[in-house]
Amino acid sequence: MADTLDMPHIGSCTVDSCSYNDHSGCHAGAITVVDAADGGASCGTFIPLSVKGGLDRVVAEVGACHRTECTHNHALECSATAVRIGAGPDDEAHPGCLTFERRSA
Repeated sequence: MADTLDMPHIGSCTVDSCSYNDHSGCHAGAITVVDAADGGASCGTFIPLSVKGGLDRVVAEVGACHRTECTHNHALECSATAVRIGAGPDDEAHPGCLTFERRSA
């Protein structure tokens, strides 16, 4: 990626319990996608505090992706057009990257 203008945007986040999310979307400057306990991908930026944080306007992007086996991962950078974040398979305490797609073997 050349610069932050090329980073994929967070198209949606439905995890209401995250301090960076409000009714208008994710307010983190950038998120990091990490390993999830179930073998999928999780939002490593998730933080469940009662205090809301982040930027004044919604500009969240994917800063890094640690899931090298995802079809959208190229040199630890996400190449998806947009990324969706939502509740993980167990609950909202482990939000997942719903855009994650494992590469075929």
